Amino acid sequence: MTLKRTSKKKLIEKHRTHKQDTGSPQVQVAILTKQIDLLTKHLHEHKKDNSARRGLLGMVAQRRKLLTYLRMNKPTEYQDVLEKHGLKK
Repeated sequence: MTLKRTSKKKLIEKHRTHKQDTGSPQVQVAILTKQIDLLTKHLHEHKKDNSARRGLLGMVAQRRKLLTYLRMNKPTEYQDVLEKHGLKK
């Protein structure tokens, strides 16, 4: 359930803050959100795939940590990320 290289590049280009940005919190949240969506769809079909479920929980925790960092240090960018991805506070 990983992203293909081309779709990952498109996500990075869409959410980067400068030309060589590949690891900013905004980009990481975008990638994690896409992966979470893919895994959620997978788990609806394969309900007993516990290894995928564990990976999903890890991704959700990582995204939550990144969003907490953004909320504490860059509140305007935090609001932008929430709006772009349709996430709740």
